[in-house]
Amino acid sequence: MKAFIVDRYAKDTPLRFGDVPEPEVGPNDVLVQVHAASLNQLDSKIRDGEFKLIVPYAPPFIAGHDVAGVVIRVGAKVRQFNVGDEVYARPRDGRIGTFAEYIAMDEADVALKPKNLSMEEAASVPLVGLTAWQALVERAGLRKGQKVFIQAGSGGVGTIAIQLAKHLGATIATTTSAANADLVKSLGADIVVDYRKDDFEQVLSGYDVVLNSQESKTLEKSLRILKPGGVAVSISGPPDPEFAREKRLNPLLNLVLRLLSASIRRQARRAGLRYSFLFMAGNGAQLARITALIEAGVIRPVIDRVFPFEQTNEALAYIEQGRAKGKVVIKVR
Repeated sequence: MKAFIVDRYAKDTPLRFGDVPEPEVGPNDVLVQVHAASLNQLDSKIRDGEFKLIVPYAPPFIAGHDVAGVVIRVGAKVRQFNVGDEVYARPRDGRIGTFAEYIAMDEADVALKPKNLSMEEAASVPLVGLTAWQALVERAGLRKGQKVFIQAGSGGVGTIAIQLAKHLGATIATTTSAANADLVKSLGADIVVDYRKDDFEQVLSGYDVVLNSQESKTLEKSLRILKPGGVAVSISGPPDPEFAREKRLNPLLNLVLRLLSASIRRQARRAGLRYSFLFMAGNGAQLARITALIEAGVIRPVIDRVFPFEQTNEALAYIEQGRAKGKVVIKVR
């Protein structure tokens, strides 16, 4: 089969388009013929080697974290899916590889595709949808009447997180450029801060939750808009000791992560806040709950561009510019 392959960890190096064997199908696996995949900043970071100590892959390996397609084979122990099912997923860490014609995934990571979405639309959802769900529902426990600040509202995570937070009954503030203000308002944002001319710290205060996706300086500023008892969930780091325990990292890495996050955890503790780092995980059951929200019209995906499969490297370069509105997708078939 054709696939886009990481031959070695190297920054800004194009993926190799080549032939690889079709994946083996384990007893708990479904083999999916890929119709579409979407791209994420995580794909670039994995290729660059930024996470090789935390999520190690042995090159060569196939890139890609989001997929929509059709089940063409099921393992002997699979009970949830049948051949012919249209599905979507974010495969678990260690088993990525959606930039390919086929992928085998554990059925626990997979959900039926929303009936009201195309393959391209569905492929745009899993990673960002699960990120928003795990940050706002699982970590923050966001509830009706609370105030949440979602950074980069016009990005992949932001466009879904705003809609989910609105469904949960929260008041939502976000940052974006003036050109994207109408988009984020249409998704449910109540307060829009133009990051090019305004400082959100001077505009916002008394928030319950922050979803941070920016650098450490922005994270530190975000703590200052939270009220005592608030929580900052960061998807851009720094990783904390709880993450090290979840991943069962070795004692040395555990110590390194403890030191990396010491400053922000100390600042949060002094202000009576909670800091939590989120490295989202594949979860078919949670994705099925997102499917229900999509089919009910609560959440709709936002897609910037669709590239043909052969132009996956061009698509990756496009998202690395950081200007995409919503998601960028590749059409495989």
